[in-house]
Amino acid sequence: MAMSSGQPVPSLTQEILGHLGLASKTAAWGTLGTLRTCLNFSVDKDVQRLLRAIAGPGVDRSTIVDVLTNRSREQRQLISRTFQERTQQDLLKSLQAALSGDLERLVVALLQPAAQVDARELRTALQVAGPAKDVATEILATRAPAQLQECLAAYKHDFQTEVEEDIKVETSGVLRDLLLALAKGSREGYSGIIDYNLAEQDVQALKQPAGPCSEGTWVIILTQRNLEHLRRVFELYRQRTGHELEEAVQTRFHGDSQVALLGLASVIRNTALYFAEKLHRALQEPEPNYQALMRILISRSETDLLSIRAEFKKKFGKSLYSSLQDAVRGDCRSALLALCRAEDL
Repeated sequence: MAMSSGQPVPSLTQEILGHLGLASKTAAWGTLGTLRTCLNFSVDKDVQRLLRAIAGPGVDRSTIVDVLTNRSREQRQLISRTFQERTQQDLLKSLQAALSGDLERLVVALLQPAAQVDARELRTALQVAGPAKDVATEILATRAPAQLQECLAAYKHDFQTEVEEDIKVETSGVLRDLLLALAKGSREGYSGIIDYNLAEQDVQALKQPAGPCSEGTWVIILTQRNLEHLRRVFELYRQRTGHELEEAVQTRFHGDSQVALLGLASVIRNTALYFAEKLHRALQEPEPNYQALMRILISRSETDLLSIRAEFKKKFGKSLYSSLQDAVRGDCRSALLALCRAEDL
């Protein structure tokens, strides 16, 4: 019989907001992002600032960064349209001509629609062999249903093919099945009711000996059940077997399939921590992975980057802001720091 659960354990972010007296304001903000709609926004002033920044004797990069990292994506889209109307020039092309390198790529990602950016990242991830394919899992597993549908539509428009077709061509085995299932966007929503019987059934199914049939069961369970249910399944699995589910993944799966399943398990357990760990890995490379830093900071800046910052500080003992300050160099440094927003003491 389905029963409601007890009191949920508060997340680190909820605890922090509670201590700050902000917990009740989260719903009003509607986001745990670092970047919100600018309240004293003047599109005409922003257009003039950007025009002066690229039309003068030298490109004023600081002004470009200041404008674009202090406006929501919706406001940036309005700036682009108004710039076109006022000047008969394409703002994105004008900025691309004025900039180069990582800062140019970052500005493109800020100005383009989110769905178009995701579609491009997804296409690149599918076509590159090896660890880069985990970006496909990231995008398909962490976007809200409406965002995912927009991404898939942009993918078809920009590349003249369905993402499912590219998944079938570029991947195989469990990874292919997992990505195809995620692309369908058929994960159940949380109803507030916990089905204890189904949780037990899922644990028993995941415990079955390795084989083609059991691999399909893993894909179905991890891509279709709601996240609250899966977190209970993970806990029950540990109670019944004495092992974490991820240990079974490492034993039963290999290569890209293992990476994808471990990534998906991390998303299910704690999405903010999943992104915090990816940011940490990007910063620990001999040369920071700027593409990963840009993708995550931009895509999460209006949703849950505050949560990611809190998990980063908790896990690694150092703030994300300080970590970026220490590791990042070059023209895009100020923009990445602006997206991160502030130090966590």
